[in-house]
Amino acid sequence: MEWGDDVRPISEEAAVVIANHQATGDVCTLMMCLQDKGTVVRKMMWLMDHVFKYTNFGLVSLIHGDFFIRQGKAHRDKQLFLLKDHLDKYYHSRDRKWIVLFPEGGFLRKRRETSQSFSKKYNLPFLKHVTLPRMGATEVILKSLGPQQENGSLAGGDATRSASKSKGLQWVIDITIAYTKAKPMDIQTWILAYRSPTVTHVHYRIYPIKDVPIETEPLTNWLYQRFVEKEELLAHFYETGAFPPPKGQKEAVSKEMTLDPVWLVLIQSFAFASGYMWYNILQYFYYVFF
Repeated sequence: MEWGDDVRPISEEAAVVIANHQATGDVCTLMMCLQDKGTVVRKMMWLMDHVFKYTNFGLVSLIHGDFFIRQGKAHRDKQLFLLKDHLDKYYHSRDRKWIVLFPEGGFLRKRRETSQSFSKKYNLPFLKHVTLPRMGATEVILKSLGPQQENGSLAGGDATRSASKSKGLQWVIDITIAYTKAKPMDIQTWILAYRSPTVTHVHYRIYPIKDVPIETEPLTNWLYQRFVEKEELLAHFYETGAFPPPKGQKEAVSKEMTLDPVWLVLIQSFAFASGYMWYNILQYFYYVFF
């Protein structure tokens, strides 16, 4: 089910997507709900943890031009430099539009305790359903791909959308993913379907890039506020089974995702085929070296 702002009108415009991260199935969820949004899926760029480079879809992602980022303080500066270089080389040359990242820098179950300790230490918002976002990749993306700066913010994102083409990022799309009973799904569940059918909910909120600060401290506060809002959205969802209505409205309206069955069959077939191929490759190397 989809909630919140309608992202279809800006599907052909440059945007950065920030989403909460609970499990590997979040990627599948986003692919499913965005496949009917024009050319978004074909023209999007993903930022994902480097471990996914060694999975069955890692080679596909490399060819597609996605970026694998290595986590940890020891790698931070080098990874941000590599990210900027990657964006400079591939974002415009491959006609990418939406760039997707998970600012939390890891799964909720792995980062929650560390995030809450950090919050207590520095008197920051205490979050249960999301974690405090990390700033590095978001800041690099905004500074590398954003339009000309105006008064410490990024220009663009106004009503005259036709004039925004080729002027850098125009929007920030804030996506909040909610799973029934707060039980996220991993990729294995998506492929093998060993859990009972369930409904996944996706909430969209759109911000014009001109409203997003670019300097480190204001941007940090802005991004923290987005995740405080995510916390409130998810708390309301887990309590009521629905996202809260927008300000000024009495009831939130949801709509079912429009899924192309042919596209689903092709993707599922590819997942099985690539998984089988990857298994055989790993098995071959195991016998060769062990």
